[in-house]
Amino acid sequence: MTQHGGRLDWLDALRGAAVVWMAVFHLCFDLSQFGWFQHNFYDEPLWVWQRTVIVSLFLFCAGFGQAIAAAQGQTWRRFWRRWVQVLGGALLVTLGSWLMFPNSFIYFGMLHGMALMLIIARLTTRWGGWLWFLGAVAIAAKFAASYALQTGDAPDLANALNAPAWNWIGWITHKPTTEDYVPLFPWMGVMWWGVASGHWLLRHATHSLTKPLPVHLGSLAWLGRHSLFFYLLHQPVLIGTMVAIVWLSKVIP
Repeated sequence: MTQHGGRLDWLDALRGAAVVWMAVFHLCFDLSQFGWFQHNFYDEPLWVWQRTVIVSLFLFCAGFGQAIAAAQGQTWRRFWRRWVQVLGGALLVTLGSWLMFPNSFIYFGMLHGMALMLIIARLTTRWGGWLWFLGAVAIAAKFAASYALQTGDAPDLANALNAPAWNWIGWITHKPTTEDYVPLFPWMGVMWWGVASGHWLLRHATHSLTKPLPVHLGSLAWLGRHSLFFYLLHQPVLIGTMVAIVWLSKVIP
């Protein structure tokens, strides 16, 4: 069986792999926060690049999913039903991170960015091959804008775009103080490439989308189908477990 309710098992398995990688990454990050794993997750290339790949996988899969949904004739009503779940998750992340990191809480992280980008992807999913070009422009625009703001003569504009009210765009000269940051640029480019890849495969290699998934990858596909639930739950479980370990180490001789 390669589909569950219109979903593709192999795409869910790829998303599931990203979920597992994310969970391991966050486990290491949490261990660092508790002082049990000495690494700098904000500057060390090993961790910075891992985060980049993980975010890219999630957004690519989301874009690919929009291409499949469009081909299957997904209605706007069904789109908005899923979108509300993503937005609700984003608000929960903001609340939870504010309780945990009041000075660097997440106000435009993965789910916040995805909520905005999904609307854009939905509106542009029929643009075909242009999405490859637009994706490249979106990625390049982030770096071009940041360079122009750093070297240009518009400090007021740079300060405005660096402010929380506008740095969701991504045209910044320095990373804001927040635990997760996934702005529109450059990440919309990755989602657009996901949409473009989905359309390309539907036109030129449909058979690859319907190949049976190896049995040993079935658990990854299941995890990918429940990725939002896992995304919201895994950090409270990890952090709660570590808090419990610290508490037990104090009360048990």
